[in-house]
Amino acid sequence: MRKGLLIFITLLAVLPLTIQGQDPQFSQFYAAPLYLNPAFAGATQQTRVGLNYRNQWPSIDANFVTTSAYIDHFIEDKNSGIGLLIMRDREGQAGLKSTSVGLQYAYQLYLTDWLTFRPGVQVAWFNRNINFADLTFGDQFNPLTGEIENPSAETFGGLSKNFFDLSFGGILYTGNAWLGVAAHHINTPNQAFDDGSDPNELPSKLSFHGGVKILFKPGVMGSGFYARPQERSLSPTFQYKTQGEFDQLDLGLYLTLEPLIFGAWYRGLPFKTLEGFNNNESIVMLVGFTKKRPKDALNIGYSYDYTISRLGSGSGGAHEVSISYTWSTKDPRKPPKHIMQIPCPDF
Repeated sequence: MRKGLLIFITLLAVLPLTIQGQDPQFSQFYAAPLYLNPAFAGATQQTRVGLNYRNQWPSIDANFVTTSAYIDHFIEDKNSGIGLLIMRDREGQAGLKSTSVGLQYAYQLYLTDWLTFRPGVQVAWFNRNINFADLTFGDQFNPLTGEIENPSAETFGGLSKNFFDLSFGGILYTGNAWLGVAAHHINTPNQAFDDGSDPNELPSKLSFHGGVKILFKPGVMGSGFYARPQERSLSPTFQYKTQGEFDQLDLGLYLTLEPLIFGAWYRGLPFKTLEGFNNNESIVMLVGFTKKRPKDALNIGYSYDYTISRLGSGSGGAHEVSISYTWSTKDPRKPPKHIMQIPCPDF
């Protein structure tokens, strides 16, 4: 009975925050480019596929597991990028699940020889559902052994909600710096499970992200005809996002010593307090591997969030894995077009 009560209390505590609060998040936000900003669709000027997986607070029942998959492509003749983003998020012991499918379009506008602007838009379909069958209640337990032996007389059934969502974004960049802004859920769709109840609008999310890439003398891989430069760079980056009553800052550095990338950043708002506690969330550490060739590139990253909030390290922090593969579908006989890529990290 105590286990069932604990799970039920956890559900009651988590659901209002997740339904009315924040979207899922990725620490490797640049490794989830289409989720970060629809203006990133087609930003590699090639074809790209990617997968992201995040398990947050794995040591407690009310953990969050988020998976996303995406594909995008650049249409050179139209200066346009198109993308498809699929996301699946599971929250808490009772399994509040959110699934979304988004279609994206971005246009690449050349302002000057050194400055480019990419506006983007996403139209998405969302499904949210919850199944109380995963909960356990007191009438299921044997009072002598404490084991679950009986079906529960409690009947909650399942709940489901579908809605459409609209988001916009834009990125302004040069050869070594970028600044982006994205506005998600601008139509604030009603996500209440019961259409007859009071509306429960999904709050709009506004995010700003940017950084600078500082290049050093490149390394060299191979020799002779097969020699190619390897990037050596340092990239200070930031992301600030606000949604409803929540806001958050990611601030950190990426060190690229190709084929390896190392990252470290802080998440929180130290000058803001929540119920008398400083708003410090986590320290994130990342290691990534990249293999770039003229016609394709492979990126694999792993990061760990060390929790510094009052939840403590006993939550298990967060583990995150990303993988992406980019390749060219262009006719090699066609002369290349002058295109400047966004210099942000791949992770």
